[in-house]
Amino acid sequence: MDIQQIVARNVRRYRLAAGLSQWQLVDRLEALDADLGVDQAYLSHLENGRKNPTLTTLWYISEALGVKIEQIVKE
Repeated sequence: MDIQQIVARNVRRYRLAAGLSQWQLVDRLEALDADLGVDQAYLSHLENGRKNPTLTTLWYISEALGVKIEQIVKE
């Protein structure tokens, strides 16, 4: 499995484990950095392995989900 698919799977898994919808995760991301530019469509593409997020985006996602960034990229 490639890293893009690993990230996709893990973001979705941790989001669901936190009981968050994609919209709720986007709200958390906007609260952390309003200029991040992640919307629900982007998050959907990311979770389906069609977007390759930057390290900054991964860091904010991990913060919003309350997990370490290592957990997002670990197979």
